Amino acid sequence: MVRVFASARRPFRRIGTQKQTLGGPISTEPRINDRIRVAEVRLVGPNGEQVGIVRIEDAIRLAQEADLDLVEVAPGNRPPVCKLMDYGKWKYENAQKARESRRNQTNTVIKEMKLRPKIDAHDYDTKKGHVVRFLKGGDKVKITIMFRGREQSKPELGFNLLKKLAEDVSEDGIVESAPKQDGRNMLMVLAPTRKKSEALVEQKAEKDRRSAERTASEAAEQQALADLRAAHVAKAEPRRRRGPADNLDPDVDL
Repeated sequence: MVRVFASARRPFRRIGTQKQTLGGPISTEPRINDRIRVAEVRLVGPNGEQVGIVRIEDAIRLAQEADLDLVEVAPGNRPPVCKLMDYGKWKYENAQKARESRRNQTNTVIKEMKLRPKIDAHDYDTKKGHVVRFLKGGDKVKITIMFRGREQSKPELGFNLLKKLAEDVSEDGIVESAPKQDGRNMLMVLAPTRKKSEALVEQKAEKDRRSAERTASEAAEQQALADLRAAHVAKAEPRRRRGPADNLDPDVDL
């Protein structure tokens, strides 16, 4: 009896089907000077004046005479629009604007505050203070009412508590998401009445004001201490040092 063993089949490999990446990454910077490969361009002067359609050679010559760069600002037009400018300065100013824009960009943060349906007055005032602080800081607040045991059969307790809280903080926030039941909890979302950027500006101004007051107070304390020391020195009588002549009898003639 002859046994035939099946040989392991080699995996099928396709040739020439793999994608190949040709060239380098696509540049997002505009073309300048001799990199502009067109016959004619619509030229704009350094102050925004319209020069008109000129040959690329003449445009580059004008840029060299003015000690500026020829920058392609609208490559999609026919002919493309180019402007005479200081490309290094223009690039630096754009980078500064982008950095300032990222610095002023703010992200909305959702804070959370949890309450019980039968919360006492002191705890309620404390948590309400936190909610007001979050809203004044420009953040949203998610209020969660947690029910336990038989409290689940009385959802009106949570609804009335959320309604009361929304009324108490109406000056700083509005109801973005009305109260709704979510399993054993009841949720409500409050949104601030002003943008977070405005809140950050006000917080910075308040911080600068407190810093200025603290600096002025420290300067006043230092000045008062200096005045006190000066008055103490002025009141102190200088002591005259005794010499040999002080021991002689004034009635004795020498």
